[in-house]
Amino acid sequence: MIAIAIQFASACFGIGLLLNLWVMARTGTPGDKVLALDTMVINAIALMVLYGLSHGTAVYFEAVIIIAMFGFVSTVAYARFKLRGNIIE
Repeated sequence: MIAIAIQFASACFGIGLLLNLWVMARTGTPGDKVLALDTMVINAIALMVLYGLSHGTAVYFEAVIIIAMFGFVSTVAYARFKLRGNIIE
């Protein structure tokens, strides 16, 4: 039963990731692009957690923590670049 739930959740997060990619390609405002990028990082993190659950290994959970930290920093840097034109003041 848990395998079916993991497959369903993976499909939902995969569709969400594709829809965020579509939003990134279609929108024109920098704020929408930053929000779509941040949501893409969250969906990728969820997919990696589900992959780790399905394979029963803890290595993916450690990788998720690193990706979450890099995702936060990259989202902030991208937002500063898009809104101000520079990253470091």
